[in-house]
Amino acid sequence: MTARRVRRFVSQFMTMKKVLVTSALPYANGKVHLGHLAGAYLPADIFVRHLRLKGCDVKFICGSDEHGVPITLQALKRKTTPQQVVDEFHALNGAAFEAADVKFDIWSRTSSPEHHVMTQAFFKRLYDKGYIEKRQTQQLYSEKLRMFLPDRYVEGTCPVCRDPNARGGECEKCGATFEVTELIEPRVAIEGDGSRPVLKPTAHWFIKLESLQGRVKEFIDAHSATGKHPWRENVLREAHGWLTTGLQARSITRDTTWGIKIPLPDPEVEGKSIFVWFDAPIGYATFTQQVLTKEGKPDAWKDYWQNPDCEIYNFIGKDNKWFHAIFWPAMLMAANDSVPPDEKPYQLATEVVANEFLTFGGEKGSKSKGNAVEVDFFAQKYGSEPLRYYLTAIAPETNDSNFTWEDFKLRYNGELADVLGNYIHRVLTFALNKLGGKVSDPNTGADKAFINETATAMSNTAALLDGCQFRNALAAIISCARSGNVFFDGNAPWKLLKTDTAACDRVMYACLCRAAAIGLMLRPILPKSASAILKNFNVADPMAPGSGSLTPEDICTSGLMLQKPEVLFKKLEATDLPEGVE
Repeated sequence: MTARRVRRFVSQFMTMKKVLVTSALPYANGKVHLGHLAGAYLPADIFVRHLRLKGCDVKFICGSDEHGVPITLQALKRKTTPQQVVDEFHALNGAAFEAADVKFDIWSRTSSPEHHVMTQAFFKRLYDKGYIEKRQTQQLYSEKLRMFLPDRYVEGTCPVCRDPNARGGECEKCGATFEVTELIEPRVAIEGDGSRPVLKPTAHWFIKLESLQGRVKEFIDAHSATGKHPWRENVLREAHGWLTTGLQARSITRDTTWGIKIPLPDPEVEGKSIFVWFDAPIGYATFTQQVLTKEGKPDAWKDYWQNPDCEIYNFIGKDNKWFHAIFWPAMLMAANDSVPPDEKPYQLATEVVANEFLTFGGEKGSKSKGNAVEVDFFAQKYGSEPLRYYLTAIAPETNDSNFTWEDFKLRYNGELADVLGNYIHRVLTFALNKLGGKVSDPNTGADKAFINETATAMSNTAALLDGCQFRNALAAIISCARSGNVFFDGNAPWKLLKTDTAACDRVMYACLCRAAAIGLMLRPILPKSASAILKNFNVADPMAPGSGSLTPEDICTSGLMLQKPEVLFKKLEATDLPEGVE
């Protein structure tokens, strides 16, 4: 991060009042895995915790994406109903997020009646304004099943890279998106079928994205590297790619009865629903309305969505970049062209924070392939703190990163246990055993440079968190602990205690301030470990909203009685890794 951008973020958050943070809605057709968590949920949780410590009024919104063909396919495979599928995975994924200590203000679902009402109203608003039109299309039809086939019911050869296993309108191998009718040698993707579909005419409804191209481009340009809120390069690059190619009308209905009904008095809507990619982002607004209604403020959702002073952050994964940078803003722009007299326009995202993929064995994690590590498995075995640490340490913020068990063990032992945990434990233990368990007089003198270094580290870490650079923020905290160990060893307070007690007091005061600073900095990333560190300094509520301005000097007051520390991170042995991992 450049110094200019750091200053901009620091200034930005000093005056912020309201912030809305959303995480992409996970499909309720399988368990969330570590790739999902690293991409859209853990970074958002860290950011929300950071903002709350700064005193911001934040709402953290998420829920299950419960419509769409992947869910009906799962139901077919399991010989059950779509409702039973989403009920099961909504509960399982909610529990997985809890196990990872990811705390949404609401964990809702798009199958809720409120969401159906809001989505239909949104659709009708765009339709009445002329942004949605019906078109006659050629769609793939199964003579065997006697039905038109939604995208996910069809697989074939990718028209771009020629991979034979592309499914629907996208290719997982090369990342290309296309109309499902462009698949080469398409076949029905239902297990045990494999028959060849044919093209037949049918009506669908399209959103006319091409009419919004100019406005979308202005929006993207405003978030360039020189804009007020510069976006990550990976998002800008993909957005500019779509704009250069030119936006085209996109179908927003599908041939499926599992979804939100099309709110039009047209007989051709029979057997069709609103496409999940249209209804899912509206869930952000629905869920905001739901959580504030539960708080007794049913109209307060507008204070976030229709308030120009509220900033909105969308946290997403790699495959959702174009959707949140192009499609969702275009939908909001179209809706804003018909604002009712008693409302204000919807606000567009301040920033789209997109990560790349977390791979497993060099491949993208996939529910269908079963090659990823599930969140609940990892959290149950190691706890939420090692999970949050490792996924932040290898966060795919700029490039794909690869998960391996060996690297997890190496980093956990080498950084958390040997560096950070070791520093906290040895400093506090020395103070307890050799200095009566009290913080010495803060008149430091000779060790001012080390204390200033601690203050600089805290300032830099806060700026990195403001800028959503969580991997670098964690690295800075580990570096702070590493240099603390060097300082402690170099000054050898155990020797000074015998020859110069005043010098020993100065060194230990500086070391204790560094330990307290590490606890303060860790709070958004490793909240439980941070609380354990700060409770050694008798901090009653380490996570109190607005306590982000606390300094080590506020905590390390002269004569403060310290508490006995516990081992924060027990080292992992080879036998602690899953069976078959060396």
